[in-house]
Amino acid sequence: MTANREQVAAGFAALARRGISRRSFIQLCTAMAVALGLEGKYGLPMARAAAAAVGKKPVVWMQGQGCTGCTTSLLSSFDPGPAEIVLDLLSIRFHPTIMAGAGEVAVEAWREAVAQGGYLLVLEGSIPTADPRFATVDGQPFAHQFAEAAARAEVVVAAGSCASFGGIPRAGITGAAGAQAIAKDRVVINLPSCPVKPTRLLGTLLYYLTFKEAPPLDEHRRPVPYYRRFLQHDSCPRRGHFEQGEFLQDWNDPDTADWCLLYKGCKGPLTYTDCPRIWWNDGVNYCIRAGSPCSGCTQPEFYDQFSPLYLKQENLPAPGILGMSAPVMAKGIAALTASGVAAHALVRAMGGKKSEKEDEA
Repeated sequence: MTANREQVAAGFAALARRGISRRSFIQLCTAMAVALGLEGKYGLPMARAAAAAVGKKPVVWMQGQGCTGCTTSLLSSFDPGPAEIVLDLLSIRFHPTIMAGAGEVAVEAWREAVAQGGYLLVLEGSIPTADPRFATVDGQPFAHQFAEAAARAEVVVAAGSCASFGGIPRAGITGAAGAQAIAKDRVVINLPSCPVKPTRLLGTLLYYLTFKEAPPLDEHRRPVPYYRRFLQHDSCPRRGHFEQGEFLQDWNDPDTADWCLLYKGCKGPLTYTDCPRIWWNDGVNYCIRAGSPCSGCTQPEFYDQFSPLYLKQENLPAPGILGMSAPVMAKGIAALTASGVAAHALVRAMGGKKSEKEDEA
């Protein structure tokens, strides 16, 4: 966690010019540290490391098969806002959606960035593997271009479900796959959800800038604090209705509008995510509270193995069948996911793994 004193001072000054005070930035980094399962004291070294990287740490953002929803999610976030993330924190060398250049100018920018190496590579969208003609950029198969970029990257971050596991495109004929299918010998961090949650992306980048390594990852290469610690079903605001066997059957019935959505396709009992604890859009809302069943978009099974989205998942037993009550069913669901409990130990051990030595700004 070493950072040059002058770089840190210059970084905080650059943030101040954008209206972000040193205090507010440290508070933001502290919140990100806590969300990652670290002690609050890591907020300061995170802020210093990030400030030192302002305008210097290169980022190459590539887009495969997707809807550009992850970029839209990032640029539409309120706290931190798009200017703070994209313009102030990092140096975006290539991003096909937000960069000013196009055509040969954009292609040359990508080539120069890849030739220099040492960047953070972010993938948005999936990679077609069935036939190179499904996606070509500058006359070259996208899979080949991504492999070339991944080979010279410090770390690869898969932003969103498509980039992590193939997402919705995987249900088609293109052989859509995630970043790890191509960058097999690189450090890949998966941040699945449809779209990517800005707080997860920012927190992961802050962690990497601070410790120069990926946060603890689960078996699907997802950061443990954002995923394996929380089962959507456990913190669902409709959980009480589930326990009482009260399930929504008719969308138009106002008397049951807040009942459990299991029969409407909710994948909450199978989905690990921090959505119930850290809401979207600056803490405004998230799917369940907005009246939508959880689609399981943070899981590798999304979308093809979790479709149709609005029908009850077949591998979840229905209360009342074979004499199974709602409380008994709840215990059965817990047993299905009990293997994830061991992930808690990783989070507790994480603080002890890092050095407590801090550099003075």
